[in-house]
Amino acid sequence: MLGFLSENPSQAFTLKELVTHLKIKTKDEYSHLRSIVDELDRKGIIQSDEQGRIGYVKQKKTKSGKPKSPTNRLVGTLSVTRRGFGFVKLEGTDTEVFISEKFMGTALHGDKVVIALLAQPMRRRGRNDQDKAEGEIVEIVERRTSTIVGTLQRSRNFFFVKPDDERISRDVYVSAEDAKQSQHGDKVVVKLFPWDDPAQNPEGTIIETLGRSGDARVEVLSVARSFGLPMSFPPAVEHESNALSDVVSASDIATRLDLRPVVCVTIDPEDAKDFDDAVSFEPLKNGNYRLGVHIADVSHYVKEGSVLDAEALLRGTSVYMVNEVIPMLPERLSNNICSLRPNVDRLTYSVLMEVTKSGKIEQYQIAKTVIHSAQRFTYEEVQAIIERGKGELSDMLLPLHAFTQLLTAQRRKKGSIDFDTGEAKFKFDAQGFPSDIIKKTRLDAHRLVEECMLLANKIVAEHIGKVRKEEHEKPFIYRVHDVPDPSRLEDLGNFVKQFGYSLDTKHGVSALQLQKLLDKVKGSEVETVINEVALRSMAKAVYSEKNIGHFGLAFKYYTHFTSPIRRYPDLVVHRLLYEYEQGMGAGRRAGMAKQLSAICKQSSDRERVAAEAERESVKVMQAEYMKRHLGDEFEGVISGVTTFGMFVEINDLLVQGLIRVRDLEDDYYLFDEKRYQLKGRSRGKVYRLGDTVRVRVVSVNPETREIDFAVVR
Repeated sequence: MLGFLSENPSQAFTLKELVTHLKIKTKDEYSHLRSIVDELDRKGIIQSDEQGRIGYVKQKKTKSGKPKSPTNRLVGTLSVTRRGFGFVKLEGTDTEVFISEKFMGTALHGDKVVIALLAQPMRRRGRNDQDKAEGEIVEIVERRTSTIVGTLQRSRNFFFVKPDDERISRDVYVSAEDAKQSQHGDKVVVKLFPWDDPAQNPEGTIIETLGRSGDARVEVLSVARSFGLPMSFPPAVEHESNALSDVVSASDIATRLDLRPVVCVTIDPEDAKDFDDAVSFEPLKNGNYRLGVHIADVSHYVKEGSVLDAEALLRGTSVYMVNEVIPMLPERLSNNICSLRPNVDRLTYSVLMEVTKSGKIEQYQIAKTVIHSAQRFTYEEVQAIIERGKGELSDMLLPLHAFTQLLTAQRRKKGSIDFDTGEAKFKFDAQGFPSDIIKKTRLDAHRLVEECMLLANKIVAEHIGKVRKEEHEKPFIYRVHDVPDPSRLEDLGNFVKQFGYSLDTKHGVSALQLQKLLDKVKGSEVETVINEVALRSMAKAVYSEKNIGHFGLAFKYYTHFTSPIRRYPDLVVHRLLYEYEQGMGAGRRAGMAKQLSAICKQSSDRERVAAEAERESVKVMQAEYMKRHLGDEFEGVISGVTTFGMFVEINDLLVQGLIRVRDLEDDYYLFDEKRYQLKGRSRGKVYRLGDTVRVRVVSVNPETREIDFAVVR
């Protein structure tokens, strides 16, 4: 649907006309189309007029190319902090306007709002808030929070729900009649009533009771609900999925490069169910090798404009909660039809590269293919083969490992930054509660797969992005990573000086310079702290139709091609590749150029939401695990320092807790933001980011996901 509307940007259509154009046939498909239209309209990706006609969003622009807005009114999205104040990021810019709690009105975190700038700038609150204008919210354009998850509580005369999200400071009142199906202390989902009086608390109605507050499984479910993650697929989507054949037909194979005789393998985590990439590595007669990266051809099944496609766009990505996956595509597709399971034919999109033993790419081919995976390996199984130098298919895996080691060395030599951050894995008991936390080890087997995927993504991006003189520019989706903020790099340079290291920031900092710094500190006592501060100085990688390169990888061209089962941009990249191969007309190119901007924004937004939800679900289980260790002592590293305390991460468990300044009773401590430390005013005791401390667990709250530590002296 989005593609059809962007190809006709000057027209608007009734829902009935869209049904005809999109060939909607069933009642379920029609119902799902209506929900998709409502959702995209809410997100501002499409718009409807007073007569209900639907069209593609076009922003009016000034001569400078920036969107128009009245001089005294600005539009943006509100982000509220846990301390009550917030910032509005203005549309089409990186500018943020400070909003104090008293000027928030009835706006909630995430709302699209109109603000009026105040006459005087706010007082400076620290480096990050300097020079920001201050404003007042005067209108809510779009209420983006329609439901709130929280705990039902009862006072003497009324019921209310205390929100889980600390960024929502108001309790929500519910009627006694409404609360009859729930009990005091239950975790519930509340649908908000219209709220426009800041003098009154919001009101709502309970639409779902999740279970007892504090139960870890209920808390994880509440995380999913609070982020608006869909736990099931609409009937129209399931219907379309069920109608797809799980058998690869002879006619499908006839139009593709047949790679079934080639030995292909998948390498994934032990608990993986969707296998969207496979690799092959064949010796050639000229002494070179042919590296094959074979990706599930989801685009063959999920067609542009289908209900499956619309649902995938809305979800944007699969979400990997701590104890379950919320997939982008129905299980029949993700775990069966598209999954590259062993010993069955599967449709793929492949990047085939002729490579030398020295790591040079001689030539490549990108083609629709069919493969027959010979083996499903886990990372641990491949690691054992690498370490022993023998095992099943070792004649392929060992040369491939040697080749990917060359790729790693070459990439790092050019400045590709390699942040090795820790990741926790949980073991669960029979009741579904965490029994152990294990720090994942990054194996050579992981790097083997990563290098193959990085290379395929890079080649695909270059294949489209490097436009020849006689060619038209091709609209595309890139994975981009901007250069870091100069002020953050300057802070990093000043920070490492105190440890005897240097980073020259006068003329900008290249990725290679950062990588050399990280190499120098590797193995030192301050490796963790400098890695952490360097990582915080980085920009966030996002999807964009405008290629600005990938700073962290030191790639001029980069995209996401290798995971279309779980990432929507990869699916679109597959479609574009094939369309360009077949020949894309000027009209279609123009339509795609307009459509891709909205897709990139939606995909980046959904990726951010997924990452936040995943982190919160991990915190729930960490808190549940630490409930059993109240009073126990652990060694940890200071991972964050603030005005109110310091965060400590327990070695090996990756569990983070807070030591509050108010509990440091041996001195009065001052916060040194530049040096990331707390320093005692009288005795001079210093707690610095990266220092090792011994702590005792003093309290755990699974509802707020907070763990409190005390220093063991």
